[in-house]
Amino acid sequence: MHAHMPLIVTLAAALGLALVLGFAAARVGLPALVGYLLAGVLLGPYTPGFVADLDLAAQLAEIGVMLLMFGVGLHFSIDDLLSVRRIAVPGAIVQMAVATAMGAALALGWGWTPAAALVFGVSLSCASTVVLLRALESRGLLDSHNGRIAVGWLVVEDLAMVLVLVLLPTLVGLAGSGPAAAGAGADVAAGAAGAGALGFTLLRTLLAVSAFVALMLLGGRRLLPWLLWQISKTGSRELFTLCVIAVALGIAYGASALFGVSVALGAFFAGLVLRGSEFSHRAAEESLPFRDAFAVLFFVSVGMLFDPRVLIELPLQVLAVTGVIMLGKSLAAAALVLAFRYPFSTALTVSVSLAQIGEFSFILIALGGSLGVLPPQAKSLVVAGALLSIALNPLLFGLVEPVRRWILAHSARARRLDARDDPLAELPLSTDRRYLARQVVLVGHGFVGRRIAAALAARDVPFIVVEHHRERVEALRQAGVHAVAGDATEPMTLVQAHIADAGLLVICVAQSTALRPIIETARQLNPGIPVIVRAPNAEEAELLRRDAGVRSAVHPQGAVAEVMLSEVAEALAAAPAATPAPAARVAGAVH
Repeated sequence: MHAHMPLIVTLAAALGLALVLGFAAARVGLPALVGYLLAGVLLGPYTPGFVADLDLAAQLAEIGVMLLMFGVGLHFSIDDLLSVRRIAVPGAIVQMAVATAMGAALALGWGWTPAAALVFGVSLSCASTVVLLRALESRGLLDSHNGRIAVGWLVVEDLAMVLVLVLLPTLVGLAGSGPAAAGAGADVAAGAAGAGALGFTLLRTLLAVSAFVALMLLGGRRLLPWLLWQISKTGSRELFTLCVIAVALGIAYGASALFGVSVALGAFFAGLVLRGSEFSHRAAEESLPFRDAFAVLFFVSVGMLFDPRVLIELPLQVLAVTGVIMLGKSLAAAALVLAFRYPFSTALTVSVSLAQIGEFSFILIALGGSLGVLPPQAKSLVVAGALLSIALNPLLFGLVEPVRRWILAHSARARRLDARDDPLAELPLSTDRRYLARQVVLVGHGFVGRRIAAALAARDVPFIVVEHHRERVEALRQAGVHAVAGDATEPMTLVQAHIADAGLLVICVAQSTALRPIIETARQLNPGIPVIVRAPNAEEAELLRRDAGVRSAVHPQGAVAEVMLSEVAEALAAAPAATPAPAARVAGAVH
């Protein structure tokens, strides 16, 4: 009977056992994904009892990766991606190179060939997108500046791994051509032919990836929102959900089949082009249950690859691999972030985000094995390192804030790194006095913030922008706009924006968890300041109305900037000319 229903049996066994063990893990204070991984171990071929279909589980897990990356794209704009490029691109490349060198050094010490050591090192250098996103989402950090840096970093890693996977067969063939050739002339000819093949493969891959990205950004931005609009006009919820899932999976598969791009990146760009659509929030909500269910299957599939005997047969090697993944990569990433003059908290978040490996590592190890490069124990070591790092990663995220506080309390150098002398963190001494009293403090300069800033500038209303992204602050200052770089939840950031003498605070950040801390910080410094807030949804707006004394909650259904502009104009018209508004209230909440 089982042989005739492998898909149903695999789904039932994986989801059912993951539910039981995930619940048990949560009850004892462990992350639920530890239970999911253990469920995979019990269902795998290396433990007694029922064995699920490993190939089917891997394909189901791949669907989870696609849907999860699609969801990230829906919350991640092109501007977000470009805003972190100065740290994400060089940081990811250098960190991968350092981690590859550490992994290769281990393998060479074990007597492996140079080719095997290189493939093994690269497999330890790339983090798991699924694990990172689950960790960021569970802590409300996905829309934070640190979260955007971590996601952008992994996007660059994914692009690099696409090139590695495409070029690996050519590199292996090039490495093997020398010994097989007879004579110096044959060596030179073989080397030239191999180098030419490598260059052609690299050029072809880069052109294919560029063509896919251009197609999505130019054509997809028009076609996909139009398609969702046509489906939504039918009034059918199931058709809308079907359309969202079909778009995510269809584009992901098409990107892989036609352009050689990974399915994860294909799904990410599908969500990215829908980001500016008025249906992006609805698409994210409709696909959420599917993302969660199939993401669980990803962790189960990882557990199914694990052979517990490796812990007994190669314990020192497992510890060494886990050390490279969780310690070596993290230290390298933290050093790079600090070298780019980012705060200590950002270095901790990014380093913990990268302290694990996942899907690309398994693909690379499988490819290396099929090419005859890697020894048999390589797969066991990589899977063991992945399993341990994935299980421990949520615990590391939970330690970030306590560790940061402890280090700052005991290290003067760490305090200097966390509050480094950043010229963008304070206004220039030459700032005109009209911007230092009765001004508007605008927190966030994304899509909505830009519209409001442009309207304020057109009406000659003095304002100061507070923004996480240093690159945006640099661009604003070059354009003559007064801006401060920093976290608006920190009192010193708002002090630098002269919040104590401001006439109005406008909060346009997309991260809902930051709204209340910003409001509380502002009220400590200026109890009577009116505040206009962009709330993410109706529920949060209602909570702000009830708990924070919001005067009105407006639900513009996509016209966020326009409604906030009217709120700003009304608040400015009602504000006294010389003294702060006496009422300690929020002027409006908009989502």
